[in-house]
Amino acid sequence: MNPTGDASGVLEEALERLHAAGPERLGRLTNHAPMVVEALAAHGRSGAVHRWLDLYEAKLEEFPSPVEPVTDANWTAALGDPRRVADWIAYFTRAVGEGSWKGVLAEWWPRLLPGMYGGSTHPVIRVGHAVRSLIEGGESAPRLAELAHGLGYWAARHHPLPGIALLPGAHEAGEALAALDAVAPIRDPHGGFPARLALVEQLPAWAGWVADPDAARQRLAELVRAATHRYATHGHGNEIMLVHAATAPSAVLRTLPALPRTLWAPSLHAAWLASAAVTAMYAPSEPVPSVPPGRISAEEVLERALAHGDEHVIKLTDTALDVGDEQALAAALRAIELGEPLA
Repeated sequence: MNPTGDASGVLEEALERLHAAGPERLGRLTNHAPMVVEALAAHGRSGAVHRWLDLYEAKLEEFPSPVEPVTDANWTAALGDPRRVADWIAYFTRAVGEGSWKGVLAEWWPRLLPGMYGGSTHPVIRVGHAVRSLIEGGESAPRLAELAHGLGYWAARHHPLPGIALLPGAHEAGEALAALDAVAPIRDPHGGFPARLALVEQLPAWAGWVADPDAARQRLAELVRAATHRYATHGHGNEIMLVHAATAPSAVLRTLPALPRTLWAPSLHAAWLASAAVTAMYAPSEPVPSVPPGRISAEEVLERALAHGDEHVIKLTDTALDVGDEQALAAALRAIELGEPLA
């Protein structure tokens, strides 16, 4: 099942509706709606977009107030300041409106890439959805605005992870992820994402040696597949946060076609470290057996995810459909089983 660009205009309507809301709620939780509506539209479920959004709307908060304009001269001081999210979104709205969106993306991607951990990796995921909508559906004002919102959110939540020791790693992505169980043991099992992230001190340099762009893209696809497969057996470690071990590198993979090839290898490296860190932070003590999905199609899995309604379930299913094999479908079904349905 391959995603296709939505030509109905429903995605534009939904994005315009959502751009009056902020990228977060309760001061720390991410607004997932722009990502979910793009995923539904991309997979031919435009008819469900507004129905789903009606259910999610109670979680939206008003767009935040600006503080001080971000400019080409002062942006470094504003980077990573969540209070400046409205300023950052305004900055990128101007930048995208004045030039090529691919040019803006190419300029800012290497600046933002080291800070992928901010917002629990949600900003890069939002950018990945926005880029896919532009690649597959063409440019429109709401889609360009969504890219600006995603980039602005990422800049405001930019959070690097310095001082990580890189260790030798397995050749296969699945083996490298499996070896992470004993990496960065969690001394505070109840700590949130920032607290757990601070405990990650070393990770395997699985993808660090790749320099060829085509090899980097192949390895990134391998990582997305391995992280998605792993959710089927390890998702119970944290049914929400472990989704990001797959969806964050998936967002990077979706963005590669819009980036200069020189950025593909650095993108792989950053995506691997983010996926590995999340995997280590929430790895359960023991896996569970993966249950084969049986005679079920990708379309049926998507329908089950949509009926369930949880935003993380839909986004993992979106990535699982991109991977497209039986173990990926099993991961999506596992997410449906573990997640709390959207009321």
